[in-house]
Amino acid sequence: MKNFKKHSFLTVCFCLFISFKSISQTNYTSARMPSQQNKIIIDKIVEATHYKNYVVDFCLSKINETSAKEGWNEQKAMEITQSINYKNFRDAIYNSFVVFDEVELETLLKAYEKDTAYQTKNVMTNNKVLINNLNIFANDIVLGKYVSK
Repeated sequence: MKNFKKHSFLTVCFCLFISFKSISQTNYTSARMPSQQNKIIIDKIVEATHYKNYVVDFCLSKINETSAKEGWNEQKAMEITQSINYKNFRDAIYNSFVVFDEVELETLLKAYEKDTAYQTKNVMTNNKVLINNLNIFANDIVLGKYVSK
């Protein structure tokens, strides 16, 4: 009987451990973000590269393409267009620069500010992860996920 209690106790502990591990795998951490100082530098890089305009223009082209394809009326197209807000995409940009330290970001910023030819080689328009995130963002806008009701 003593062995039975011991085995039962071990079985219960084992089941609890498995349950705990299973639950812990569903928990996720939020995306890594750069420090506040690095965010300021990233914002300056975005300004120097005119990336904010690129994001808005990209979304507008997706809206125009979808509007023509699906035959939206002018009111719906205007409503969707007004839902474009760069701030909704900013965290994706911050996250893409999280791997750079402050010195690297400052160096990149200086390169963009000094050399106008360098601006044509925009690191953000060549970043596959950021391009994918921008496509997702633009598709969400087109689907009306950012329209305030």
